[in-house]
Amino acid sequence: MTTSGSAERPPAGGRLDTDGVASAYGRWAPVYDLVFGAVFDQGRRSAIRAAERIGGRVLEVGVGTGLSLPLYAPTTRIVGIDISEPMLAKARGRVAAHRLANVEDIAVMDAERLGFPDAAFDVVVAQYVVTAVPNPERALSEFARVLRPGGEIVLTSRVSADSGIRRIVEGTLSPLVNRLGWRTDFPFARYAAWLAATPAMDLVERRPLPPLGHFSLIRIAKTA
Repeated sequence: MTTSGSAERPPAGGRLDTDGVASAYGRWAPVYDLVFGAVFDQGRRSAIRAAERIGGRVLEVGVGTGLSLPLYAPTTRIVGIDISEPMLAKARGRVAAHRLANVEDIAVMDAERLGFPDAAFDVVVAQYVVTAVPNPERALSEFARVLRPGGEIVLTSRVSADSGIRRIVEGTLSPLVNRLGWRTDFPFARYAAWLAATPAMDLVERRPLPPLGHFSLIRIAKTA
């Protein structure tokens, strides 16, 4: 698996760049837990339950302030990465405070350029990440590359509307939310196109998550 291919495309729904995303989440770091902790709690727990059905060694991409880390079973080995050092400083503090011996490493890393060998993880978890990277298809291909055969990619992700009032509102808000560090315009068709162009990756589950079903749990399995 490589990080390029026919499924890759330029960013849509506004432009994001890696430095801009890192800066945006650096600004979010002091208040992230307060603003997003409760809002994404059910999605976070759903992703962890899905990951632990596979178990083993988990890569959490976009680990942020580490809100999810204490929720994993002590037997689950975790590596957490994020593009924002201020967010990771809080994650390291959480690891120390909870004495999470199962967390192997917390490191600054770009989701589009993972510094791990092929098939290094049993599960790749990315919560609310795919719509916040400049090149989502490239990141998905990196997730697939570092995943072992038989493992799963577990995503929680915003999925935009295909039509109607919500589609219009998302398009209108796109320039604003890009400056905040993510995009609103990301239809499921982009996941479907990436899956169609990526051998050995199959959709296992897609179901809506709160709040209001604007987000989905998406599970993708890597066949042997």
